[in-house]
Amino acid sequence: MLDAAVAWMNDRGNTEQWGTTPYSQKHGGVERVERYLTENAPYVAELGGTPVGAMVLDSGPSPQVPIAPAGEPERYVRLLVSDRRHAGRGIGAALLAHAVEETRRAGVELLRVDCWAGGGGELVAFYVRNGFTPTDRFLSGSWPGQVLARRVG
Repeated sequence: MLDAAVAWMNDRGNTEQWGTTPYSQKHGGVERVERYLTENAPYVAELGGTPVGAMVLDSGPSPQVPIAPAGEPERYVRLLVSDRRHAGRGIGAALLAHAVEETRRAGVELLRVDCWAGGGGELVAFYVRNGFTPTDRFLSGSWPGQVLARRVG
């Protein structure tokens, strides 16, 4: 699904967000996915028994990204991806709604996510439509990022 997302972005002229190399061929890509599956809380969305989306929740942002700690308990969306063949069916929104419920169930009031802030800001707008508020901007090398937060308590 991650490899297909890179190809989909590239087909639309977006080579900045995730680059041009398939995720499975990037240095550390497979290992990162393995860590997500063993060290974090992964969730998979299915349609008719077929995986069409995935989300990973953690207790904070990746230490490899220059994002300040929240200063309070939080849940953090580390990964959100959907099968672009099913775009427009609300898969990402459904996974985010599940993240809200899991955060609430854990007794935590803050849910955060970071995303690519480049292009025309479409990805940031997606998170805003799903109840998140932009907070801090950051640069990871030359990659522009946006942190967004949602109170769930």
